[in-house]
Amino acid sequence: MSVRKLEQGGFSIVELLIALLLAVMVSLIFITFFRTSLVQYLNIQKDGSTATVLAAQEARLANVLRSTTSVVSASANDLVLYAYFYPSDAYVSKLHYYVSNGQLLATMTPMSANPPTGTPLTGSAKTFTIIPNFYQDGSTPLFAYIDSSNTALGTPVGDLNAIKQVQVNLAATASNGANQSMTLQVVLRNMKTNL
Repeated sequence: MSVRKLEQGGFSIVELLIALLLAVMVSLIFITFFRTSLVQYLNIQKDGSTATVLAAQEARLANVLRSTTSVVSASANDLVLYAYFYPSDAYVSKLHYYVSNGQLLATMTPMSANPPTGTPLTGSAKTFTIIPNFYQDGSTPLFAYIDSSNTALGTPVGDLNAIKQVQVNLAATASNGANQSMTLQVVLRNMKTNL
């Protein structure tokens, strides 16, 4: 009788530990790569979101400023005017754009009729946040005013009828701490002095 040596199949404990260690290392590399990529993607999305908000508010401001019928007061970071806030408005509203607590705000007060006969309906005034994370460095004003000869006017503007264009400098802080900015220049084509 011959005795056959039975071969035992399987892995030794050392081989299993090595395989397990390799699997853990590959998993850690994959998880680290995936997490880093996901965080970068989300930051890019937030930055893009900030740019989208700036672009949308820039377009909205352009429409409102183009509908301006008269300017009440004009300074570097504060503008009060009569304009159509909504396209469906029958009368202009008294609008006040200003910066407060790191936000660009607009207070809209509807009018009972167009000036000079209309009066502000102060009980119906609403404040809107235009840009919640507004950024402004010390040297760039929110508003700059330009006369008919394309000359910048000093602020606060004394002769409000001289304003023919308004430059708006919008900026916001993105999620990564970087500041994004856009500049808008609007001709005030509906002002009575321009007709």
